[in-house]
This record gives sequence, structure tokens and C-alpha cells, in this order.
Amino acid sequence: MRIALVSDIHGNFVALECVLDELARERIDQIICLGDIAALGPQPREVIDRLRQLGCPVIMGNTDAWLLPSSPAASDTATLRAITQWCAGQISDADRAYLQALPPRLEIPLDHSRSLLCYHGSPRSFDDIIAATTPAKVVEDMLAGYNAAVMAGGHTHIQMVRRYKDAHIINVGSIGLPGVNAGSEELPDNRNVRWAEYGVLDLTDGRLSIDLRRTPLDMMAVLQAGRASGMPHLDWWLAKWDAGS
Repeated sequence: MRIALVSDIHGNFVALECVLDELARERIDQIICLGDIAALGPQPREVIDRLRQLGCPVIMGNTDAWLLPSSPAASDTATLRAITQWCAGQISDADRAYLQALPPRLEIPLDHSRSLLCYHGSPRSFDDIIAATTPAKVVEDMLAGYNAAVMAGGHTHIQMVRRYKDAHIINVGSIGLPGVNAGSEELPDNRNVRWAEYGVLDLTDGRLSIDLRRTPLDMMAVLQAGRASGMPHLDWWLAKWDAGS
């Protein structure tokens, strides 16, 4: 069994298509998206359409909730609020219904004794941050009541593999906005970003492996999509990428 884990697409359709093209060239049994699919990027509608076309499971992320009019959650700066409002205006009522129906977590059996637990921040909350340096007691509180061989999330935009008791916690990074982390001092910054990140979990003959990937992007296409979109505060978004030739 081979499962591709993608997360934090953030309305970046160009980066998503790059990763999907790469995955199409190898044997993948399942794609799972760990949330934050549409907000804060130039092509929110296109990303939702593509994920719906794929029919893959998608977890609710914190910025997915930002796009729901009934949600009390809100982006935390004026710039992000303006971009989120613009993204909300790009999607349809059907898109909002799709986002509203996203589950907060998902558990998938890997074999007779092991499973994969998927979430955005943690199983407890899509706002939780699990970093390499998060104290063990804090992580234990976030994972209380859950048990899986692999626990996979996104949210931080920082790739990670961390041992937890007999399990592994993994973060597959961000496909669409790897130059932005979740705002915690625990997290490093990705710099000179020209890539998309994702992960592949492989279970073959009882052997479990985790492959965290960083694949190069056509930066001209990424930046052109941003500039053509009409998204407000585009300078904020462009600054998160290495726009050099």
C-alpha cells in the first residue's frame, strides 16, 4: 500500500498540479489531503474543483474554516483577513458546502494491526502545533485518546518526523505556501522557497517507510498565476517565494 499525503495547498493550483503530475508517474493507491486547501492563494476555486474531481479524502484545516460564513474562526492579521475575504468571494455555495462537510480527522487501516491517523494540527484541534521541540507532555495532551502507528498532519508548513511512544508523528509540509509557517517560535522558517512539499507512506511486506519530498516548481508559472489572479496584497504572497531567475 502506498499513500500520498498532501497538505496546505492554500489555493496554489499550479503547485498542486505539479505534485499530482509527479504522483501519476508512480504507483499510488490513495491520496489524502490534510487540510488548508483554498485560502490565502490565487486559485482557490480551481484547487477545490481538482480535489473534488480526485475524490480523495480531505481533512478540515484552520484556514478552510476561515472561508465558512458560520465559523467564528478568523485570520489573525488585516492582510490575511483581506486575502481570505477575497478567496471566499471566489468560491461558490457548493464549494462552501464541500468545505463545511470536511471531517476533522480520519483513521485508515494499514494492515491487521496498524493504522494511519490523519488530522490538520492535531486530532484535538486544527489550530494545534506539533513541532520537533514541542514538549512531550503537550504532545501527549494533544493526542490523548488516539492511537495509531503513524499520525500525520500539516498546519506548520515544516516537514517533520518525530517518535511518539511506539508511533511516528509526521508532518508532510506545504504544497502551496511552504514559505509561511504557523507563526510559532517553535518553528523554523523555510527560505528561498522554490518547491512544493508532500509525503508518501509505503507499507510493503510488513515494512513501513515514510518518504518526505520536496519537489521543484516552475516558478514562472507559480508567480504568473498569482499576478493574474487579482488577489489583494499580492506583494505579501510573492514575498513568500524566491522569485529570482
